[in-house]
Amino acid sequence: MVTATRPLSPLPRATARPPRATAVRHLGPNWYACVMGTAIVAGAGAALPAPATVPRPVLTTVWTLSLALLLVLLAARALHWVHHRDRARAHLLDPAVAPFYGCLSMALLAVGGGALTLGRDWTGLRAAVVLDAVLFTAGTAVGLAAAVTVPYLMAVRHRVTAREVTPVWLLPLVAPMVSAALGPRLVPYLPEGQPRATLLFACVAMFGLSLLATLMTLPLVFGRLLTGGPPPLALTPALFLVLGPLGQSTTAVGAFADVAPGVVPAPYAEGFRVLAVLYGVPVMGFALLWLCFAAAHVVRAWRRGMRFSMTWWSFTFPVGTCVTGAGALASHTGLLLHDVLTLVLYALLAGAWITAAWCTARGLVSGVLLAGPAPAPGAPRPTTGRTRSDGVR
Repeated sequence: MVTATRPLSPLPRATARPPRATAVRHLGPNWYACVMGTAIVAGAGAALPAPATVPRPVLTTVWTLSLALLLVLLAARALHWVHHRDRARAHLLDPAVAPFYGCLSMALLAVGGGALTLGRDWTGLRAAVVLDAVLFTAGTAVGLAAAVTVPYLMAVRHRVTAREVTPVWLLPLVAPMVSAALGPRLVPYLPEGQPRATLLFACVAMFGLSLLATLMTLPLVFGRLLTGGPPPLALTPALFLVLGPLGQSTTAVGAFADVAPGVVPAPYAEGFRVLAVLYGVPVMGFALLWLCFAAAHVVRAWRRGMRFSMTWWSFTFPVGTCVTGAGALASHTGLLLHDVLTLVLYALLAGAWITAAWCTARGLVSGVLLAGPAPAPGAPRPTTGRTRSDGVR
């Protein structure tokens, strides 16, 4: 007996434009990095030394773009959960994707912080405070949930090995540090007394939470590099993610020192000022060391064929936190050196953002970035042959 098989339709090419109905099927939480990177360009620009300030309308326009990107991605991710829940659940159970849920928190926080710094020029102070408060509350809640849930899933469901350690693991852990750095901006808008002190010390608690978790994870990342060799080419830009907790923590201690006077008793206010310098200077030194280390790996990867992927957005937000950290040090030390460092890092940030944004726009227009993964090399090609009942072709 001979049975004929139905002709199989060819597999879709990875470069084909996805149909509208499935355009968001492969849209993962890593896309929030676009919002983070855009918002930090605006926020870090506001921290530049006065003589070299980028025109404020330009920064406000960039912040508005980040707000628009956030709204679009929130809607697209909502559609993803509604229509492709299988993929959304698979992302949570994938150790390579689940840490990116920390990006949602940081995107909300970065846009909210920019509202109070820059968006107020267009929305007015009252609306900016409300927007920042809403986004800060939502971003902090998501960040704390991610900081607990993602490591828990990695421990009980993901079953990762030492060779799978990547800097991406830091993403859910650094999200509370972003809350710690941006929360003090809301302190002056709260009633005096307990409300202001409560928010300030809550930010200090999130600073400690994120810092200690980072200090436990960073040795795993560095040890993996020393014993397992460089990461895959496409993942090499993720080495820049280590700069995130370093620059953001330096920014945070500077923010504590700025708002502490009048909120906490004088001895503590002075202690925050001392901490801003004694903590920030050595940590920024290590950040510069890691920047050179990561840049050397990226140059090596580029020479070996690394091309654009969404990991290139790792060049933006982490570097931006170093810009704001250097700006905080310049404010508290008065050293010209830190002003120069702020400008150099911002130039690097601007170049990285322009490159990542341009390549992302090209990928969206061509459909490559929203297409499904390509078939694995060497996979059997579909055929239209005839099959006998005993299984012999």
